[in-house]
Amino acid sequence: MQIRINYEICLKVGKLLEKIKPMKIDMFDNEDFFPPMSSPKEDVFLYFLVMVSIDHRLSYHNKPFEGTIEGKFYHGADALYKLGIIKYRDDPSFFYPENLVSLNENDMIKWLTIENKNKEIYPSDIKIRLELVKDIGNKIKKNFKDPYDIIIISKGYLRRGINDGFIDILKIFKAYQDPVEKKPFLLAKFLERRGVLNINDPYNKEVPVDNHLTRVALRLGLVETDEMTREKIAAQQEFSESEDVMLRFAIREAYRIVSQSSGMDPFIMDDILWSFGRNCCKIKEPVCIANCNNECKRITGCKDSCVLAKECKAYSEKIYMIPEHNFKKTWWY
Repeated sequence: MQIRINYEICLKVGKLLEKIKPMKIDMFDNEDFFPPMSSPKEDVFLYFLVMVSIDHRLSYHNKPFEGTIEGKFYHGADALYKLGIIKYRDDPSFFYPENLVSLNENDMIKWLTIENKNKEIYPSDIKIRLELVKDIGNKIKKNFKDPYDIIIISKGYLRRGINDGFIDILKIFKAYQDPVEKKPFLLAKFLERRGVLNINDPYNKEVPVDNHLTRVALRLGLVETDEMTREKIAAQQEFSESEDVMLRFAIREAYRIVSQSSGMDPFIMDDILWSFGRNCCKIKEPVCIANCNNECKRITGCKDSCVLAKECKAYSEKIYMIPEHNFKKTWWY
């Protein structure tokens, strides 16, 4: 497996992103999904720590995680955080470590079930999500006098000393041990916006690389792979753990170059690129083929075609119009 960062394209895409006016910065204060702004910081921290830990691969085996909740339709991560905030509204202490350790499989199913036309839908790997949240509860009780000590010890640094930065402290938890650190940086983004984590080393920010950002990077040509790997992705052959890590590490570094070229904060850029991947550069019918939809117009300001098409390898060479790589049996992202 060979992967190469295309620095020239990274710089050019950065210049295109520079021209995109950032959408309104999401402060993650929508009470449909997140705790009210008046909530204690300690409770907000635990809510996001737990919710991000189980925020991965919600749709699996072509079974979407979606349905009507409190009279409104939600899909994927939106559905997950909607169920999370319902639990938080009912009892914020649900997310406290002493309660996490006592959860069982039935508790998780009851919490994460969507009633959908007389059919109950919940994530297929419910046992893994249970293990992840119980691990958080146990590790906090064992290693910290107070959960908020994680924030205090970090002193607002993502990386500090040997293991005292926020990103490194999180690695004590199984949910946050992805070598490419998708969940740790997603959590840092949430907490920074909510004023829980005041980051003193913004130069250490990275985009949280998930399937959407990976697909976009491959199509744009930010990273280039050998022909065999490209064909493997197109054929949806399963990636190994090491192959996934190699690919996403290269993509994370490529996005750092894009961020530097655009002058855009990596977390703000992630807002745009994640929404772009989810709503515009979709697996099927990306906007360069299906034309701009209203959501993509809101995100990028496109009119007739994709604003990144000028520098997109897949737009000019269709063999690069590949789906996301197949690595689904994971809790990393």
